[in-house]
Amino acid sequence: MRKSTYPSADRRWTVAMLAIVAAMALPSAGMAGGVTGEATEFTQLANNAELVALVGKSAEQVNNQITQINQLAEQIQNQLNIYENMLQNTAQLPDHVWGEVESDLGRLKSIVGQGQGFAFSMGNIDDQLRQRFESYAEMKSNLPTEASFSTTYQSWSDTNRDTIAGTLKAAHLTAEQFSSEESTMSSLRSMSESADGQMKALQVGHEIATQQVAQMQKLRGLVSQQMTMMGTWYQSEQAQKDLAQARREQFFNSEVKSIPEGQKMEPRW
Repeated sequence: MRKSTYPSADRRWTVAMLAIVAAMALPSAGMAGGVTGEATEFTQLANNAELVALVGKSAEQVNNQITQINQLAEQIQNQLNIYENMLQNTAQLPDHVWGEVESDLGRLKSIVGQGQGFAFSMGNIDDQLRQRFESYAEMKSNLPTEASFSTTYQSWSDTNRDTIAGTLKAAHLTAEQFSSEESTMSSLRSMSESADGQMKALQVGHEIATQQVAQMQKLRGLVSQQMTMMGTWYQSEQAQKDLAQARREQFFNSEVKSIPEGQKMEPRW
């Protein structure tokens, strides 16, 4: 990664990364407000040029992280399918195998939280740029009905959360049972006591993993589209600045014609 030449860039980059790390740790959209302070801070600390550079790097980092957790969701999806096949051939999964199931379902829950955090973080970046740069706010996003990225991320988050809640409800489970680490583990322990309970947990987990693979692909596409728009906007801004600078240099460096000797400067009426 190219090192920034701006003064104090390392400090500001650290603050920006703290905002992203905080977003990654969020378990649900309801707690997303915890990122606001960090994200606001790094936009206040950086000047315009630094802000654009930091936002670009942050968006790239988020995109890479989404790719990684999407791959993890696919791995969990495949592994849960293997457990389902095992359970069909045995009365009940042994404790050590069920322990692996719980671990995979716990990681799946973390993936859901990270996706929600990423959506909030990128939506917040869109809000910050719109507030700070009029030219950015006027950019066309090519999103349906010309919606902002901020509202589109919120829509993605709501859809993802509602889809998971619907999957749980169809299995006669509630979102509250999986709202925290403690309640999740308690629910999984109860389900592990019977083969039917184990199969239900595996089927629900597999369905949610499948949903997350699809949702993370949508989220990655949304982030990539936002990065493209930010790049287009920045190039446009930079082109205008370069043109203005060239005109200033041309004006101040233009040759000053001397007055021929003997000629008087007289007003002409």
